[in-house]
Amino acid sequence: QVQLVESGGGLVQAGGSLRLSCAASGSIFSLNTMDWYRQAPGKQRELVASITSGGSTNYADSVKGRFTISRDNAKKMVYLQLNSLKPEDTADYYCHRRTGNVWGQGTQVTVSS
Repeated sequence: QVQLVESGGGLVQAGGSLRLSCAASGSIFSLNTMDWYRQAPGKQRELVASITSGGSTNYADSVKGRFTISRDNAKKMVYLQLNSLKPEDTADYYCHRRTGNVWGQGTQVTVSS
């Protein structure tokens, strides 16, 4: 019943920015920790950022200072602001809800040099 849908991916030059969005269905969104993961070709899926229902955030060292995760519980949305993008950030980005282990379909981010 719960569904996550990502959007906002695309092609951007190094140094540019994107904002990824995750739209969540369901009535208990505000009670869940939400994550953004990414998976580059030939690499394992990695946790990029997380945010608790209370707004506490954590980031992978590789993106700290460049990416910002946020949420709007009223809109049932989670966002990932990607700034100062590097080619190494190229990956499919996935929204994830901890409770129920719910995954979105992913959105592709490609960063060219």
